[in-house]
Order: sequence, then C-alpha cells, then structure tokens
Amino acid sequence: MKQKIALITGATAGIGLETAKILSENHFNLILTGRRQDRLEKIRQELENNHCEVQTLCFDVRSKQEVDQALASLPEEWKKVDILINNAGLAAGLAPVNQGDVDDWEAMIDTNIKGLLYMSREVSGWMIARQQGHILNVSSIAGVEAYPNGAVYCATKHAVNAISKAMRIELAPHNIKVGTISPGAIETEFSLVRFKGDQEKAAKVYEGFTPLSGRDIAESIYFVLSRPAHVNIDDLLIMPTAQASARDIFRKS
Repeated sequence: MKQKIALITGATAGIGLETAKILSENHFNLILTGRRQDRLEKIRQELENNHCEVQTLCFDVRSKQEVDQALASLPEEWKKVDILINNAGLAAGLAPVNQGDVDDWEAMIDTNIKGLLYMSREVSGWMIARQQGHILNVSSIAGVEAYPNGAVYCATKHAVNAISKAMRIELAPHNIKVGTISPGAIETEFSLVRFKGDQEKAAKVYEGFTPLSGRDIAESIYFVLSRPAHVNIDDLLIMPTAQASARDIFRKS
C-alpha cells in the first residue's frame, strides 16, 4: 500500500465528509469513522471510485472501549496511519450556564475533548513507532473567543487548542506534525444538531450572509496536509468575509 493513509473521524457529514472527498480525489487511502453505518457504507462505495481504498469503522468516539475495539480491528497494514484528522465534534444547546442542560454538557465534553484524546492516544502511538505522522484537530472560532450561552462548547474548543499545543511539543521530537484548523460560521449540520433538529432555528443562523461551507474547510485542510515535510501549519483560523468575530456577523437586510 503506497498511498498515504488518512483517518478521519466524524466523516459522515460536513467537514469530515468533504475532507474525505478531497483526499480521495488526491488518491489518499481513507479510514472513515462515524456513528451512521448506512452513510459510511454509501460514502465508501462512492469514494472507492476515485482510485483509493476505503476502510470504515462505525463507533462512538465518546466510548473508549468502542474506540479501542474499532482501531484494534484494523488490519496491520492499515495501522500505518499517516494523517489523523480529529473532526468529530458537536455543539448542543444554546443557554446560559444556570439554565444549561447537563446532558448537552456531557455530550460536548465527551465528544469534543475525550473523543479526541482517545483517538490521539492510540494513533499517535502508531505514528511514534514509525517516527512520522500528522495530526490535525478541528477546533473553532469558539476556541479563540468565548460567547454567551455557549460557555461549555467554547470551553471544549479552548481545550482542543490547549491539547493541540501541548501535543505539538510532545510529538515534535518524533517527527510528527500537530495543528488545528478553526472555522467561523459554517453551514453544515452544526446548527441543526445544536438546536436538536429544529430546521427553522438552524436556518436563521445563516440568514443574510454567505457562511463557510464544508468544502471551504476541506480545501484548507488539504493545503495544510500538502505542505513540504519541513513545514507545519500550527493553527489556521478561517472566517466568512461577513464575520468579524464570534459574535459580529454583518448581515444584509
């Protein structure tokens, strides 16, 4: 297997799916993970037509047992992962701390922080053994700024940034790149998940301006991954033209 192997979590929609597409177009072999087996299978069939090989793993990154079992099930040749993209994440709810839903908090902490750690712990070990690799963690403008009613989501993405900076220091001696990519307002399933399927609320988030798309971020991810061996992009913050900060979006009336 001569082509590079990229492992993408949360690959069934949004940034993860678009990244899988652009990497398949550039002949990466892919390990795609997610919680929706039907989508994973459909994506596998579509992408294998792009002259790449695809493995799918259906599990929940919130469960260390599921993570460990899924990764252990890979054939040895597929454990030679060149790139890990920790993309799985979510925002749940939009409320002040005194009214927050504890289940939402748990879901965000378990997915955005602990899931990233579970994946990184195992895959970074494989990379250290080979003395090469690249880990890219998908963060957010919420990891750079905090905004009201999103305290826990912002906290999880601040944690992603802190973990990434520490990993960069820890893994640099092993010739492993580590970086983050942080989107601003992006129209994926993000708001639909945050508002628990309320399409009207989700649509209002993107009214009056052109948000980022999953493809925009996927193209930026590919740029980061395609830099020469001596170049590491530590952090990349990408915003829609209409968005000047986490809270300031200039909408057409």
